Amino acid sequence: MPDDASIRRRLVAVTLDDASIGRGSPDQEHERAVAIYDIVEANCFALPERDGGPYALHLALVENRLCFDIRTADGAPIVAHHLSLTPFRKIIKDYEMVCDSYYKAIRTASPAQIEAIDMGRRGLHNEAAELLVQRLEGKVELDFDTARRLFTLIFALHWKG
Repeated sequence: MPDDASIRRRLVAVTLDDASIGRGSPDQEHERAVAIYDIVEANCFALPERDGGPYALHLALVENRLCFDIRTADGAPIVAHHLSLTPFRKIIKDYEMVCDSYYKAIRTASPAQIEAIDMGRRGLHNEAAELLVQRLEGKVELDFDTARRLFTLIFALHWKG
């Protein structure tokens, strides 16, 4: 049974701004839905020096910046952090290219080829998660798995642009 602190240090809802996101391919839509489900099921997310939570997170693109709109579980605003997307641009571009190759490969390539592409995809995903943790340092405390899943959603916001 989870302790009181772990219940408070987590996300119970994650949403994406409808105006910020476009429709992706079926593979992308599935990946986004799985990322949201996985985040809500298991995550570590807290605000430094705040014993609040659990939290709800709304992600949006606002004037070419990534907005982390953090609220209480019942929707009361707490804080909004705006991050520049510039540090993520190269990773997003590379990740998009590798994902396109991966989605094509899973339909026609050999298992060894698919695994090689997937290793590259996971490496870029890990690099993006590490960057997200760095960019949120002092603003949001999160574990690596939560950062990985959040990057999937950040990438989903990119699909529109």
